[in-house]
Amino acid sequence: MKVATVRELRNSFSMLEVWLAEGEEIRIEKRGQPIGVLTGWKPETPASAAKPDFAARRKAIWGTRVFTDAEVASMRADELEGEEG
Repeated sequence: MKVATVRELRNSFSMLEVWLAEGEEIRIEKRGQPIGVLTGWKPETPASAAKPDFAARRKAIWGTRVFTDAEVASMRADELEGEEG
């Protein structure tokens, strides 16, 4: 924990601000006696949304099936046919 005096707090706050940004706690003293503690602000992190498991979905739909080249070509042709129309 860093230590700063009231005078440093008043005259050199930019230095203390850097310490706070780095995650330090600062004990404030007046005439050698501690009078308070400054801590940096820790923003709350929003809960991240669960990412979909595409591999599990693919396995649930198709299982272990492997398409032949002819099947893939046929599916692509069907997709392109719908776009041209």
